[in-house]
Amino acid sequence: MQIAILSRNKKLYSTRRLIEAATSRGHTVEVVDPLKCYMNINSKKPEMHDEKGRVLAGFDAIIPRIGASITFYATAVLRLFESQGIYSLNQSIAITRARDKLRAHQLLARKGVGMPVTGFAHSPTNTHDLINLVGGAPLVIKLLEGTQGKGVILAESNKLAENLIYAFRDLDVFFLVQEFIKEANGEDIRCFVIGDKVVASMVRRAKKGEFRANIHQGGTAHHVKITPTERKMAIQAAKILGLHVAGVDIVRSARGPLILEVNASPGLKGIESASGKDIASLIVQYIEKNAKLLNHKASLNA
Repeated sequence: MQIAILSRNKKLYSTRRLIEAATSRGHTVEVVDPLKCYMNINSKKPEMHDEKGRVLAGFDAIIPRIGASITFYATAVLRLFESQGIYSLNQSIAITRARDKLRAHQLLARKGVGMPVTGFAHSPTNTHDLINLVGGAPLVIKLLEGTQGKGVILAESNKLAENLIYAFRDLDVFFLVQEFIKEANGEDIRCFVIGDKVVASMVRRAKKGEFRANIHQGGTAHHVKITPTERKMAIQAAKILGLHVAGVDIVRSARGPLILEVNASPGLKGIESASGKDIASLIVQYIEKNAKLLNHKASLNA
């Protein structure tokens, strides 16, 4: 197969591992920087051009590695490839659902998936009641489109929470106010979902003085055995958002496991190191099976 990886940098660990895994299985791989692409959008033959003016065509599958800062344009690029009938590991609509934390929480809540109590509002006059809705301080404030622990702040007092909320509103940014799960003790679990399986899991522990367990924030990780309930919850969360590959973050609370976040472009370095598994090859194998299935259905309908 000819596989395109949408990534800004071919030297990034996850991109590099996917290249290695795909080429080792006999596939041709091209890394495409979505921000350097431009589109010819028409009803007859839509085209994608790269920075050299070359038409990008002939791909059998796309692996999107889309960072939060380029979501809007990169998913537009992905949509054009999808309109050409090219198989995408994660579709653009699923990526945008997961990237918008508010939308993701609403979809998960609709299906009854356990999550920390979460508030969202706009008017400053609602601040006091908003804080009370999530149980008061300590509480967590999250920017809607932050990743890797960025844009996530712990407010240890109601006064600090009020000041932060007013500051965010003055900046006209959207954010969530969320219950802080104290009993988690700075730990969360990353479940790596491919298709309908959790293929690996790790527990992430925050560094001393930090509450965010993200590895990018200095957290450490090691393999962990998850419960059947946690496994089922992770798979369900990915399916609700329409993701075929996802990093589902779970926190263990006094009332059971709760979903913190669903990541549409989960990094491979931490999970491969902690689990000892070749996650990149598992992703490529999934693509082989499902891209061929899509192409087979297309040929039957031709």
